[in-house]
Amino acid sequence: MRRLFWKFFTVVWLAMAGSIALLFGISTLFQSPFEEEVVNREHVLALEMTAQILQSDGVDAATKLTAAMQRTGRNISLSIDPIGPAIDCTLTVGSELIRNAVRDGICYRMEIAGSAQSMVSKTWPRTVPWLAALLAAAAAAYWLARYFITPVEQLRYGLRSLANGQLDVRIAHTIGGKRDEITSLAHDLDITATRLQELQVAQQQLFHDVSHELRSPLSRLQAAVGVLQQNPMRLTAMIERMGREVERLDELVGEILTLARLSEHSTPRFDRQTLDVVDLVREIVEDAGFEGQTRGITVRYTGVDSFVASVNGELIYRALENVIRNAIAHTKTGTTVLVTSEVKEKQLFLSIEDEGCGVPENELEAVFQPFSQSSTATTRSGFGLGLAITRRAAEWHGGGAKAENKASGGLRIVITIPVYRASQ
Repeated sequence: MRRLFWKFFTVVWLAMAGSIALLFGISTLFQSPFEEEVVNREHVLALEMTAQILQSDGVDAATKLTAAMQRTGRNISLSIDPIGPAIDCTLTVGSELIRNAVRDGICYRMEIAGSAQSMVSKTWPRTVPWLAALLAAAAAAYWLARYFITPVEQLRYGLRSLANGQLDVRIAHTIGGKRDEITSLAHDLDITATRLQELQVAQQQLFHDVSHELRSPLSRLQAAVGVLQQNPMRLTAMIERMGREVERLDELVGEILTLARLSEHSTPRFDRQTLDVVDLVREIVEDAGFEGQTRGITVRYTGVDSFVASVNGELIYRALENVIRNAIAHTKTGTTVLVTSEVKEKQLFLSIEDEGCGVPENELEAVFQPFSQSSTATTRSGFGLGLAITRRAAEWHGGGAKAENKASGGLRIVITIPVYRASQ
């Protein structure tokens, strides 16, 4: 919040500094209320002294006093004028700047030159500084309101769009080139909307793929039932076929459930056991080597002799088996599937390499998506869930899985398994 703090500080400080500067400028142009009071008191005092000197020492002495006051530079312009007999001095004077005095039976009027100020001219110098401060504060408040309310309105629009299911709405570009926490929040909202849109697309694709995978065995089951209805004599063959399709459905549903459980990060739904992962690898390699004999494929393991870790044995077994059997399915006839391992920083790195056609670079991440098949695959094997389960299982353990093409041809899958890491 430091950038936002300094913007608040700068605006408020500039508003106060502007107000002070304006007050200073006005005070140099107009008399302050205190100066006006001092000047009034000086004028009254000058009138009183002049009146007393005139009564006691005569007009000449009073005139000399006014001349002396002029020489002091106080800008007191005082006039002494006879107005009539002494009786005229009894008349009431309605101004502080006029005094009457009697000397030798003659009434003299002493008056400070200058017209009396009106109410507006008296109050204007006092009100202008405060009006200026109010206007400066209003301008600063308006700017702050415009600065913050506009992006907040955009954020509100973006959130309302998300609530209405409009996941393609983006708002960061509407806020402009600002760099503060509100702009960061707008970018985070756009990232959230993008992620939600990707999840929605993935969910729709998943529904489509699951429906497609379920439809195929169900169609074959329906066809087998139709054959039985037309030719009951083929009962044994159709029951065997229906059994295979039911097993295929059961396998598909099992893999979908496993993938769904691995996708739930809220609570760990798998137990851990302390076991030697390398023993599992050797067991899978032995079984896969027996399976690959029909095509002249050799499965070989090299690497560390032991790696004891706290893992879920079933998940690790399925993850490794999926990758190794996938390598056997895609490697060329008469070649070798190589499984190697090494330990770095308490993590086991397992590498499974085949000698097949590899995968296009732009599909190396896509092969880990559910129901995905490489565009180079000539035949469809399995449901396309194996590598997805492999990556999710490795991530559940705190590791990961990635795919890369070998320079000599073929695909390499690298699986990382830590000794122990709490699943997220």
